[in-house]
Amino acid sequence: MANLPVLDLSDLDRGEAAAAAFRTRLREATRDVGFLYLVGHGVDDDLQSRVHGLARAFFALPEDRKLAIENVTSPHFRGYTRLGGERTEGKVDRREQIDVGPEREPSDRDDADYWRLQGPNLWPESLPELEVVVREWHDRLTDVGRRLLAAWAQSLGAPADVFDDAFADPFTLIKIVRYPGSDARRDGQGVGAHKDSGVLTLLWVEPGKDGLQVEIDGAWVDAPPIDGAFVVNIGELLEHATNGYLQATRHRVLTPRSGEDRVSIPFFLNPGLDARIPVLDLPPALAAEAGGVSQDPANPIYATYGENALKSRLRAHPDVAAIHHPDLVAARAAS
Repeated sequence: MANLPVLDLSDLDRGEAAAAAFRTRLREATRDVGFLYLVGHGVDDDLQSRVHGLARAFFALPEDRKLAIENVTSPHFRGYTRLGGERTEGKVDRREQIDVGPEREPSDRDDADYWRLQGPNLWPESLPELEVVVREWHDRLTDVGRRLLAAWAQSLGAPADVFDDAFADPFTLIKIVRYPGSDARRDGQGVGAHKDSGVLTLLWVEPGKDGLQVEIDGAWVDAPPIDGAFVVNIGELLEHATNGYLQATRHRVLTPRSGEDRVSIPFFLNPGLDARIPVLDLPPALAAEAGGVSQDPANPIYATYGENALKSRLRAHPDVAAIHHPDLVAARAAS
């Protein structure tokens, strides 16, 4: 059962009336709930099946092969995170995962700390097909994300291309995640409550595997997967771009029941590290409902994406930060 709004992206191709209705529903869904299911996206079942199968194949590898690409060897926070290797709100998450970002050489720029996030990915030598299919996945989901960004812009009274400059060189992130089961089902933290730090997230969830919950009006609401659909949510930078008219929504993942596990693959479409997301000039009726960006001293929202991304990575992976970036750890401890 869908506990979130369901939108069909193919409505954008069915004439202006259907497209306008889609844009209105998109704005309303992300204003009222912050999350939705997206169908009609054009990412075919075969690609979804191949990504799923290779994710399962990776997690089935012997431990030593997974640890050969462990993220503690990467100053760019890439590669494999072992079970318990990531934290949310200071508490340990119960999941293992691979982090994949844009495939680039390390940056030699020193004008901002966030350039340290740029660098190569780590891929398992024994599963070369994974890199191939993840690259295809990245390209298809980037296309979907760009269509959504244009639709959001128009729904908010801005030109369809208003975000294009910020996303000329996007700094995407793909996580391939496995949640093992636990006896502490309702208390187990697969991922703790949080907001996403970027602009847009497209989440693929293994069919039939629940666990995602969204905070709506102070209550946790289950968001079970719909076969073939992506779960879409906005991040803190879209909240910034709309002066709080759209607000990033807190969400969490509970651990599966004992004897079960769950695979999910979130795709984060983010602007360039040094890009500043534009603040939109909303129509008066919408501007009157914009309550400003959330103010949380423990979680400041920065206009430049790289600052948001670095903040999140240092908090989530203190082991990687301590090994590769002790100066940043010390500076934040002193601030």
